[in-house]
Amino acid sequence: MKKITGTEKTFKQLLQNTKYSIHYYQREYAWQYKQVQELIDDLTDEFLNWYDPAHERKDVAQYGVYFMGSVVLAGRENAIIDGQQRLSSLSLLLIYLRRRLLDMDMTIATVDQMIFSESFGTASFNISVEDREPCLRALNDGKDFDPEGYGESVKNLYARYQDICDLFPEEIDDAALPYFADWLTEKVYFIEIVTETEQDAHKVFVSMNDRGLSLTSAEMLKGYLLSEVADDQRREKLNDAWKAKMLALKELGKSEEEDCIKAWLRAKYAESIRENKKGATPEDFDLIGGSFHKWVRDEHARLGLNSSDDFDRFIEEFCKFADIYIRLKHWEWEFSEKQPYLYYNAALSFTLQSQLCLAPIRVEDIGETIERKILLVSRFIDIFIYTRAVNYRSMDYSTIKYAMFQLTKRIRNLDVDELAAQLDKEVDDLGMSIEDAWGDFRLNFYTKKYIRHMLARITDFVERGCDQPGHYLEYVAQKSKRPFEVEHIITDHYEWYQDEYGSREEFDATRNRPGNLLLLDKSTNASINDDRYSQKLPVYGSEKGNVLSAALVSASYRHNPRFLKFMEETGFEFKPYETFSRDEIAERSELVKSLALALWTPDFVKLARIGD
Repeated sequence: MKKITGTEKTFKQLLQNTKYSIHYYQREYAWQYKQVQELIDDLTDEFLNWYDPAHERKDVAQYGVYFMGSVVLAGRENAIIDGQQRLSSLSLLLIYLRRRLLDMDMTIATVDQMIFSESFGTASFNISVEDREPCLRALNDGKDFDPEGYGESVKNLYARYQDICDLFPEEIDDAALPYFADWLTEKVYFIEIVTETEQDAHKVFVSMNDRGLSLTSAEMLKGYLLSEVADDQRREKLNDAWKAKMLALKELGKSEEEDCIKAWLRAKYAESIRENKKGATPEDFDLIGGSFHKWVRDEHARLGLNSSDDFDRFIEEFCKFADIYIRLKHWEWEFSEKQPYLYYNAALSFTLQSQLCLAPIRVEDIGETIERKILLVSRFIDIFIYTRAVNYRSMDYSTIKYAMFQLTKRIRNLDVDELAAQLDKEVDDLGMSIEDAWGDFRLNFYTKKYIRHMLARITDFVERGCDQPGHYLEYVAQKSKRPFEVEHIITDHYEWYQDEYGSREEFDATRNRPGNLLLLDKSTNASINDDRYSQKLPVYGSEKGNVLSAALVSASYRHNPRFLKFMEETGFEFKPYETFSRDEIAERSELVKSLALALWTPDFVKLARIGD
């Protein structure tokens, strides 16, 4: 191996006006929601520990630093051998910051120069991969982009950018954003390792990752717990049980065994969480998120771990909750009529679901009791998500984790009836409702995801009410040959409607009301995207539409006894429209509201009694 250099560099020093390549045989960009969530949480939490609204921007120079690890580079091409996932994700974060700053009529030259720069008269992205350029260019320019037909890396880049938009915390508002951009570029550090040849870079990479196997926090926890069990035979049986659970959890996916332990400890034992203010110290919730084995050892007395029998009981308890966690994950990933809300919530990336669902379950609970508690908690989460969405309240992890942790403690170990009553109270205590906020609810960048899922749920609900198969899974499928999109009934041609609307802003606000929205598959949507309402009606009433689009067409009310029976039994005021203007949109929005209330009005007492 030839010369190797290692240099400490800030994020700015690493990326500003510097070009990097990623060779075609390198791994695809593969990060998922979970990895981006951890990155955003770690960075923003660290920044918020230092930020004070009373500070001036120059005070950021005194903030603490954050170490992002090493990157391994090779040759004259600056090929990234190790660090692609982090650098690509951080580049997406820079693009997000740039777009936010532009919305504020502000630019930070450093941020721009870290994203793209000019070389030989041509501007290009600093991390340059040809097939990713169209996606990154669209995101950087604030334009729409369709990742369909592109490879894995492009699809993941596009999806992770949407995740960053969802995850970025409200606490870093427009006033704080330039401070965060300065801190990210100047106070986040790397170790840059550069080799002369690519072969040497790969040797460094292998050496860094394959020399020995560091014990995970889960393995260290197991070692500690088992070491405190006095009886050799009992210790051996517990070791076998632990290993079996770890194997089953690993089969779920990468790091699921550690995620399970974190969810269990937070659900059943954590008592405190760090406050969102400068200088606040990590508490139980936060410490469990890191080296939870150390937290258990430090807190063993508070956890009741004082004798060999206590450690035996603790391991047995974990094994039971691991089984429940595995069932939760399967219900999140595969739709079940028995536990539908778990799937609905996971589809909207609610990552604290396992913790909340485990909280009320007691060690002595069995079968039906466990399932009722899970059903009740997941139903509350379902109502919580849509209530916040309609009220334009953020669902990002850093914003809700404090409230969800406090809820975890309030529902811990409750019986079924107590849990139902407490969740009813929790809805009341939210101090907001779908009905009260509905008049201001619109489709926009933040609500788009929630409205798409809301329309899928409502359409499925009406289909089932008419004794038809529900198509919810098709409506929300991410990887589909026939993906569904939100369709505006009134086309985006303000010039057609100027006599009816006083301004473009008024037209856009009305056009984005729920009563003007449907779900149609992408190809159908594209084919009628520029048509007038009268031209769309035949499509809405055809097999290319669905029960909600067909309800706009008068022919759908003839010879359709199931639909008419559904209307009669439920009182939903469906009606056809020959024309569709402001008044019709308002009327149909009220219909959609009544359907939404039917789906998201609390029913905990009823659910608690299912099967009785």
